[in-house]
Amino acid sequence: MDDPPYIHPAPGKKIMSTYKAIPAYYDPEYGHYDMLRRDVPLMLRHMPRRRQKVLELAVGTARAAITIAKAGHHVTGVDYDPEMIEIAAKKRDAAGLSEMNLTLRQANLLRLNLNEQFDWICLLFNTFLNFTTLKDQDAVLSGVVRHLKPKGRFWLDIFQPNLSLIAEEASIDLDPFVFYVPELDRTVFKVTDVHRDPSAQLQRITFRYGWFDANGRAHTDERQFDLTFMFPRELQLLLERHGLKIEHFYGDYDASPLDADSPRMIVQCKRA
Repeated sequence: MDDPPYIHPAPGKKIMSTYKAIPAYYDPEYGHYDMLRRDVPLMLRHMPRRRQKVLELAVGTARAAITIAKAGHHVTGVDYDPEMIEIAAKKRDAAGLSEMNLTLRQANLLRLNLNEQFDWICLLFNTFLNFTTLKDQDAVLSGVVRHLKPKGRFWLDIFQPNLSLIAEEASIDLDPFVFYVPELDRTVFKVTDVHRDPSAQLQRITFRYGWFDANGRAHTDERQFDLTFMFPRELQLLLERHGLKIEHFYGDYDASPLDADSPRMIVQCKRA
Protein backbone atom coordinates (compact mmCIF):
# COMPACT_ATOMS: atom_id res chain seq x y z
CA MET A 1 0.00 0.00 0.00
CA ASP A 2 1.35 3.46 -0.85
CA ASP A 3 2.31 5.90 1.87
CA PRO A 4 -0.67 8.10 2.82
CA PRO A 5 -0.89 11.60 1.39
CA TYR A 6 -0.13 14.60 3.59
CA ILE A 7 -2.35 17.59 4.09
CA HIS A 8 -0.66 20.84 5.08
CA PRO A 9 -2.39 23.30 7.42
CA ALA A 10 -5.08 25.44 5.86
CA PRO A 11 -4.34 29.18 5.53
CA GLY A 12 -4.89 30.93 8.81
CA LYS A 13 -4.66 27.75 10.87
CA LYS A 14 -2.93 28.47 14.19
CA ILE A 15 0.46 26.76 14.42
CA MET A 16 1.94 25.81 17.77
CA SER A 17 5.34 27.34 18.47
CA THR A 18 6.15 25.07 21.43
CA TYR A 19 6.54 21.31 21.31
CA LYS A 20 3.47 19.30 22.32
CA ALA A 21 4.03 15.58 22.03
CA ILE A 22 1.26 13.13 21.17
CA PRO A 23 1.35 11.17 24.44
CA ALA A 24 0.34 7.78 23.01
CA TYR A 25 2.99 8.12 20.30
CA TYR A 26 5.87 9.25 22.48
CA ASP A 27 7.54 6.00 23.55
CA PRO A 28 7.18 4.11 20.24
CA GLU A 29 8.11 7.25 18.30
CA TYR A 30 11.42 7.79 20.10
CA GLY A 31 12.31 4.31 21.33
CA HIS A 32 14.73 3.69 18.43
CA TYR A 33 16.98 6.67 19.22
CA ASP A 34 20.42 5.43 20.22
CA MET A 35 21.09 8.57 22.27
CA LEU A 36 18.22 7.68 24.59
CA ARG A 37 20.05 4.52 25.59
CA ARG A 38 23.29 6.39 26.28
CA ASP A 39 22.42 9.69 27.95
CA VAL A 40 21.37 8.51 31.41
CA PRO A 41 24.24 6.00 31.88
CA LEU A 42 26.73 8.84 31.31
CA MET A 43 25.04 11.01 33.93
CA LEU A 44 24.85 8.15 36.44
CA ARG A 45 28.60 7.58 36.11
CA HIS A 46 29.12 11.12 37.41
CA MET A 47 26.74 10.82 40.35
CA PRO A 48 27.76 9.58 43.81
CA ARG A 49 26.77 6.02 44.69
CA ARG A 50 25.01 7.23 47.83
CA ARG A 51 21.35 8.12 47.44
CA GLN A 52 20.82 11.51 45.79
CA LYS A 53 17.75 13.68 45.61
CA VAL A 54 17.19 14.26 41.88
CA LEU A 55 14.81 16.53 39.98
CA GLU A 56 14.17 15.76 36.31
CA LEU A 57 12.68 18.65 34.38
CA ALA A 58 10.32 17.75 31.52
CA VAL A 59 10.13 14.16 32.71
CA GLY A 60 7.83 13.09 29.85
CA THR A 61 6.90 9.41 30.17
CA ALA A 62 9.68 8.84 32.76
CA ARG A 63 12.15 7.08 30.48
CA ALA A 64 15.12 8.62 32.28
CA ALA A 65 13.51 9.04 35.70
CA ILE A 66 12.77 5.32 36.06
CA THR A 67 16.36 4.40 35.25
CA ILE A 68 17.72 6.96 37.74
CA ALA A 69 15.31 5.76 40.44
CA LYS A 70 16.27 2.13 39.84
CA ALA A 71 19.90 3.16 40.42
CA GLY A 72 18.90 3.95 44.02
CA HIS A 73 18.18 7.68 43.88
CA HIS A 74 14.99 9.46 44.84
CA VAL A 75 13.61 11.23 41.78
CA THR A 76 11.00 13.93 41.39
CA GLY A 77 9.83 14.37 37.81
CA VAL A 78 7.88 17.39 36.58
CA ASP A 79 6.12 17.95 33.27
CA TYR A 80 3.50 20.42 32.07
CA ASP A 81 1.44 17.74 30.26
CA PRO A 82 -0.95 15.78 32.53
CA GLU A 83 -1.32 13.00 29.94
CA MET A 84 2.44 12.43 29.92
CA ILE A 85 2.44 12.35 33.73
CA GLU A 86 -0.33 9.75 33.63
CA ILE A 87 1.68 7.51 31.30
CA ALA A 88 4.77 8.02 33.45
CA ALA A 89 2.88 6.94 36.57
CA LYS A 90 1.71 3.73 34.88
CA LYS A 91 5.26 2.96 33.74
CA ARG A 92 6.60 3.67 37.24
CA ASP A 93 4.10 1.28 38.80
CA ALA A 94 4.83 -1.41 36.19
CA ALA A 95 8.55 -1.06 36.96
CA GLY A 96 7.92 -1.88 40.61
CA LEU A 97 8.67 1.62 41.85
CA SER A 98 6.58 3.63 44.29
CA GLU A 99 6.07 7.34 44.90
CA MET A 100 8.82 7.03 47.51
CA ASN A 101 11.20 6.25 44.62
CA LEU A 102 9.72 8.45 41.91
CA THR A 103 7.39 11.36 42.58
CA LEU A 104 5.59 12.85 39.58
CA ARG A 105 4.17 16.37 39.49
CA GLN A 106 2.58 18.60 36.89
CA ALA A 107 4.39 21.93 36.69
CA ASN A 108 5.40 24.68 34.29
CA LEU A 109 9.20 25.06 34.06
CA LEU A 110 8.85 28.81 33.50
CA ARG A 111 7.21 29.22 36.92
CA LEU A 112 8.63 26.27 38.83
CA ASN A 113 8.33 26.47 42.62
CA LEU A 114 8.34 23.14 44.44
CA ASN A 115 9.49 24.62 47.77
CA GLU A 116 12.35 22.13 48.05
CA GLN A 117 15.91 21.72 46.87
CA PHE A 118 17.77 18.88 45.18
CA ASP A 119 21.28 17.45 44.93
CA TRP A 120 20.98 17.04 41.15
CA ILE A 121 18.74 18.52 38.48
CA CYS A 122 18.71 17.27 34.88
CA LEU A 123 17.20 18.50 31.63
CA LEU A 124 17.73 16.03 28.79
CA PHE A 125 17.05 15.33 25.09
CA ASN A 126 17.33 18.90 23.69
CA THR A 127 14.39 20.06 25.80
CA PHE A 128 16.10 23.31 26.83
CA LEU A 129 16.09 24.37 23.17
CA ASN A 130 12.28 24.52 23.24
CA PHE A 131 12.72 27.75 25.18
CA THR A 132 13.53 30.01 22.27
CA THR A 133 13.85 33.41 23.95
CA LEU A 134 16.44 34.66 26.40
CA LYS A 135 13.61 35.61 28.77
CA ASP A 136 12.34 32.02 28.88
CA GLN A 137 15.86 30.55 29.11
CA ASP A 138 16.55 32.83 32.08
CA ALA A 139 13.27 31.78 33.69
CA VAL A 140 14.14 28.08 33.37
CA LEU A 141 17.68 28.53 34.70
CA SER A 142 16.46 30.72 37.57
CA GLY A 143 14.18 27.84 38.52
CA VAL A 144 17.10 25.43 38.32
CA VAL A 145 19.22 27.53 40.68
CA ARG A 146 16.27 28.07 43.03
CA HIS A 147 15.80 24.31 43.37
CA LEU A 148 19.48 23.33 43.67
CA LYS A 149 21.11 22.81 47.04
CA PRO A 150 24.34 24.77 47.60
CA LYS A 151 27.02 22.97 45.58
CA GLY A 152 24.29 20.97 43.84
CA ARG A 153 24.75 19.83 40.23
CA PHE A 154 22.84 20.61 37.05
CA TRP A 155 23.12 18.25 34.05
CA LEU A 156 22.10 19.65 30.65
CA ASP A 157 22.15 17.86 27.27
CA ILE A 158 21.50 19.63 23.93
CA PHE A 159 22.77 19.28 20.37
CA GLN A 160 25.71 21.27 19.03
CA PRO A 161 24.72 23.17 15.87
CA ASN A 162 25.87 21.66 12.60
CA LEU A 163 27.14 24.62 10.59
CA SER A 164 26.53 23.01 7.19
CA LEU A 165 22.90 22.28 8.09
CA ILE A 166 22.29 25.74 9.51
CA ALA A 167 23.35 27.18 6.17
CA GLU A 168 20.49 25.34 4.44
CA GLU A 169 17.18 27.15 4.40
CA ALA A 170 15.18 23.94 4.62
CA SER A 171 15.47 20.17 4.87
CA ILE A 172 12.41 18.20 3.74
CA ASP A 173 11.30 14.60 4.32
CA LEU A 174 14.00 13.85 6.88
CA ASP A 175 14.22 10.66 8.94
CA PRO A 176 11.35 8.61 7.45
CA PHE A 177 10.28 6.18 10.12
CA VAL A 178 7.47 3.71 10.79
CA PHE A 179 6.34 2.89 14.33
CA TYR A 180 3.48 0.97 15.92
CA VAL A 181 1.28 2.47 18.65
CA PRO A 182 -0.16 -0.39 20.76
CA GLU A 183 -2.65 1.80 22.60
CA LEU A 184 -4.29 2.82 19.30
CA ASP A 185 -3.49 -0.35 17.31
CA ARG A 186 -2.04 1.99 14.71
CA THR A 187 1.01 1.84 12.44
CA VAL A 188 2.23 5.37 11.77
CA PHE A 189 4.57 6.73 9.09
CA LYS A 190 6.50 9.85 10.12
CA VAL A 191 8.75 12.32 8.31
CA THR A 192 10.28 15.58 9.50
CA ASP A 193 10.69 18.96 7.80
CA VAL A 194 12.99 21.69 9.11
CA HIS A 195 12.94 25.36 8.06
CA ARG A 196 15.75 27.52 9.44
CA ASP A 197 16.22 31.18 10.23
CA PRO A 198 19.88 31.61 11.29
CA SER A 199 19.45 35.32 12.03
CA ALA A 200 16.88 34.48 14.73
CA GLN A 201 18.59 31.22 15.73
CA LEU A 202 15.34 29.40 15.12
CA GLN A 203 14.31 26.16 13.46
CA ARG A 204 10.66 25.50 12.63
CA ILE A 205 10.20 21.74 12.99
CA THR A 206 7.27 19.96 11.37
CA PHE A 207 6.49 16.34 12.23
CA ARG A 208 4.17 14.87 9.59
CA TYR A 209 2.29 11.69 10.45
CA GLY A 210 0.20 9.40 8.25
CA TRP A 211 -1.70 6.17 8.86
CA PHE A 212 -4.51 4.03 7.53
CA ASP A 213 -7.54 3.00 9.57
CA ALA A 214 -9.13 -0.47 9.55
CA ASN A 215 -11.19 0.48 6.49
CA GLY A 216 -8.14 1.56 4.48
CA ARG A 217 -8.84 5.27 4.75
CA ALA A 218 -5.77 7.52 4.93
CA HIS A 219 -5.36 9.94 7.84
CA THR A 220 -2.77 12.64 8.45
CA ASP A 221 -1.68 14.88 11.27
CA GLU A 222 1.03 17.51 11.85
CA ARG A 223 2.87 18.95 14.81
CA GLN A 224 4.85 22.17 14.33
CA PHE A 225 7.08 23.86 16.88
CA ASP A 226 10.16 26.05 17.15
CA LEU A 227 13.59 25.13 18.47
CA THR A 228 16.44 27.51 19.05
CA PHE A 229 20.09 26.54 18.80
CA MET A 230 23.10 27.88 20.64
CA PHE A 231 26.86 27.66 20.48
CA PRO A 232 29.31 26.51 23.19
CA ARG A 233 30.47 29.94 24.32
CA GLU A 234 26.89 31.22 24.30
CA LEU A 235 25.83 28.29 26.50
CA GLN A 236 28.73 28.89 28.88
CA LEU A 237 27.88 32.58 29.29
CA LEU A 238 24.21 31.80 29.85
CA LEU A 239 25.00 29.28 32.59
CA GLU A 240 27.59 31.51 34.26
CA ARG A 241 25.21 34.45 34.46
CA HIS A 242 23.06 32.24 36.70
CA GLY A 243 25.95 31.26 38.95
CA LEU A 244 26.42 27.80 37.42
CA LYS A 245 30.05 26.82 36.99
CA ILE A 246 30.78 24.19 34.33
CA GLU A 247 32.71 21.22 35.71
CA HIS A 248 32.50 18.94 32.66
CA PHE A 249 31.76 19.80 29.02
CA TYR A 250 31.39 16.78 26.73
CA GLY A 251 30.73 16.41 23.04
CA ASP A 252 29.12 12.96 23.11
CA TYR A 253 27.99 10.14 25.39
CA ASP A 254 31.42 8.51 25.39
CA ALA A 255 32.57 11.48 27.52
CA SER A 256 34.78 12.73 24.68
CA PRO A 257 35.74 16.41 24.92
CA LEU A 258 33.78 18.90 22.87
CA ASP A 259 35.28 19.73 19.48
CA ALA A 260 34.05 21.15 16.18
CA ASP A 261 32.62 17.80 15.06
CA SER A 262 30.87 16.85 18.30
CA PRO A 263 27.15 16.17 17.91
CA ARG A 264 26.22 17.06 21.50
CA MET A 265 26.87 19.66 24.18
CA ILE A 266 26.61 17.89 27.53
CA VAL A 267 27.46 19.91 30.63
CA GLN A 268 27.69 19.22 34.33
CA CYS A 269 27.46 22.44 36.31
CA LYS A 270 27.93 23.21 40.00
CA ARG A 271 25.93 25.82 41.85
CA ALA A 272 28.22 28.32 43.49
